[in-house]
Amino acid sequence: MPTWSRWVLGTLVVLVAFGVPAAYYRSNYTNFKRFRVVTPGKFYRSGQFTAGGLRAIVRDQGIKTVINLQEENVDPFMPEEWLATPHVTESELCRELGVNYYALFGGEIVPPDEFAKGKRPAVIDQYLQILDNKDNYPILLHCKAGLHRTGILTAIYRMDKENVSPGRAMEEVRANGFGTFAATTGNVYIVQYVDAFKKGVRNPVPPAVPGKPPAAVVANDTKPSPGGAH
Repeated sequence: MPTWSRWVLGTLVVLVAFGVPAAYYRSNYTNFKRFRVVTPGKFYRSGQFTAGGLRAIVRDQGIKTVINLQEENVDPFMPEEWLATPHVTESELCRELGVNYYALFGGEIVPPDEFAKGKRPAVIDQYLQILDNKDNYPILLHCKAGLHRTGILTAIYRMDKENVSPGRAMEEVRANGFGTFAATTGNVYIVQYVDAFKKGVRNPVPPAVPGKPPAAVVANDTKPSPGGAH
């Protein structure tokens, strides 16, 4: 066999041996980006799914409510699967599936001592209103990457609804990818949203409306939002 033929054959073998598994991994990762079970049958977290991934999780886990935390993408235009052409918005897909869809984002920086007294961004109380409604469960909470914003608001769920201590909640945030290197611009929210969170406090705010972002909140790239980083 000529030398060039051996090189071609060897290249094909390498592509098959490594390329196919890599493509499968990437497709599966994108469809179900960082999907995690927080409380079986009740609360789940993730990054941004594809439409096919969301359909599968809604079907398999019985999801009734999806909460999107992406201020930069309040109604994502979703492909059916990895590398496919986007064809449906997340809110449209949720309506098709009979699932509640909320877009929550934003909030001013509050001094930690005031935050601990119950003063906090309205988005937190809107989020708690959703959590307080037993008909909203099971819930899927997600941002873009499923690390920072998702991690912090998952911690609030764990502290308020499952009596987890702030220390334990913070351990879970870090165990699921909230690293100091990747989230330096948002680390102030560790104190604000976890260490200073006061369980049981409810402040009166306009309720979040399914399918719409909170009208009072305007995305501003110069002001951190819950979790700051993605």
